[in-house]
Amino acid sequence: MPKSESHPTFPALLRNSLVIAACYSSRMKKQLPLPALSLLLLLTACNTQTSSTHEVPSAVTPTSAQPRTAAPAAASRPFDYYLLNLSWSPEYCHSHPSDIQCAQHSTFVLHGLWPENNDGTYPENCSNAPGPSDPSQYSDIYPDAGLLQHEWKTHGTCSGLAPDAFFQLARTAFHSVQIPPTFSTLDKQISLPPSKILGLFIAANPSITSSSLAMRCGSNYLTAVEVCLDKQAHPIACGNLRSCRANSVRIPPPQ
Repeated sequence: MPKSESHPTFPALLRNSLVIAACYSSRMKKQLPLPALSLLLLLTACNTQTSSTHEVPSAVTPTSAQPRTAAPAAASRPFDYYLLNLSWSPEYCHSHPSDIQCAQHSTFVLHGLWPENNDGTYPENCSNAPGPSDPSQYSDIYPDAGLLQHEWKTHGTCSGLAPDAFFQLARTAFHSVQIPPTFSTLDKQISLPPSKILGLFIAANPSITSSSLAMRCGSNYLTAVEVCLDKQAHPIACGNLRSCRANSVRIPPPQ
């Protein structure tokens, strides 16, 4: 509630009368006798003060009631290309059997679409911009909402894209890579050299050359295959990117 105003004092009325008197033309003052003019000015001042006492300020619309706008784009950092990381799910699930992706018996799954530089450096955690308003619409590529939020915070905020644009690009990139039949039909553990694994991807994806591919491994197990993409998700030569140097890696089948 606004504070109530005090009633005007006579000196205040007198000051207001003088102000109002200044607004009258000299012709009107000549037509009215002085006593009548003084009475008129006094009544005018009283009416003016009384009306201002009961005025109520217009309500201010709270900020929370303002129309919502689209999520802002993240703070872009300079980078040269995207690195699409396709994680070999069976290896991950060996040590994380309760993860939601493991119930789907997947082969290669999307780990992330990461801004990368040709010199081997990469930006991370570029802003506090919020992620997508409806993460469930990306459950086809990120069944684990926690991983989606991690990928947005760590990598997506450096893309210069709004959350939905970033994850739509990630979806496009993921589905643009065909998984070789050798992996999708695997029913027992096999061992292959990295060059053979990457060769299978090249055979299944004619638009991808060896210069656009890398592979990750750990303890001589396959962990991921990576594809270097431009900012429109087209294959591009990788920069200074390290690839698995093992002579041969083991590939466990989906469980």
